[in-house]
Amino acid sequence: MMFKKTLIYIGGPTASGKTDLGIQLAKNFNTEIISCDSRQFYKEMTIGTSVPSMYERKCITHHFIQHKSVIENYNAWDFAEDANSLLKKLFKDKEQVIMLGGSGLYAKSVLNGLDHFPKIPLSVKNEIENIFLQNGIDSLKNMLSKADPIYYKKVDKSNHRRLIRALEVFKASGKPYSSFLNKTTKKKSFNVKTIIIDLPKEILHERIKSRIKIMLNHGLEKEARKLYQYKDNIAMQTIGYKEWFDFFDKKISKEQVENEIVKNTNRYAKKQLTWFKKNFKYNFINEIKVQSVINDLSTSEKFKYSLNN
Repeated sequence: MMFKKTLIYIGGPTASGKTDLGIQLAKNFNTEIISCDSRQFYKEMTIGTSVPSMYERKCITHHFIQHKSVIENYNAWDFAEDANSLLKKLFKDKEQVIMLGGSGLYAKSVLNGLDHFPKIPLSVKNEIENIFLQNGIDSLKNMLSKADPIYYKKVDKSNHRRLIRALEVFKASGKPYSSFLNKTTKKKSFNVKTIIIDLPKEILHERIKSRIKIMLNHGLEKEARKLYQYKDNIAMQTIGYKEWFDFFDKKISKEQVENEIVKNTNRYAKKQLTWFKKNFKYNFINEIKVQSVINDLSTSEKFKYSLNN
């Protein structure tokens, strides 16, 4: 069955140019942008999350930008429910909608759908989150190995969010997380196209370094100080902030902060790209093709570039 409506997803590692390309596409299609960057959801975080500027948001309507507080629990399943509800409204008037962001699981929750899981009460979310914050990731791994040994064998044990989600489901339902996987998911009523930006490592690292310089010059330290009181919240386990928290706690020197942010961001970008290559087999474009798309869009009323190139 063919659908006329299309969701175009732009993914890729941090600092790869997703926002610029997304805005050009949105202008070309006269449409709006859904952000699936899980750190841009939080209104208290601006400089360290590189949210689109007010000018960019004035030019193109963005959704899911700074609509939550760092004290709130908001995960991929919550986002999928909200994003799909919004898409139903947008597709009444729009033929295409743009979604962009480097949080792969959040994107996948909308593009591919998720297995049906039970609703998680806030009390359960808070309980599991507090266990992690008080006792660390090892406590989560120990709990999950006993509650769901099948999922424990294949889960990324360094990803505390995956561990937390699996334990939330187990606590809320009394059933292992693995028992809910690979069930039939609700079919989408729209087409999906993907563009994943894959830049050469040297270029990406230079862009990351430049972006971090800009963040620091625009007051990242001051923003981090304001958020220090929330440092134990899951949302604050974010690169660019946690390094400053280490400095405030006298764990590292001020001179080390920038290097730590750069190093951790490069690692994160590599992890993002690995995830995208595993989950998206086609439609990877390099820097030259990104610029080609932007140039093409700026000189034409039609989108000439084939998403399948």
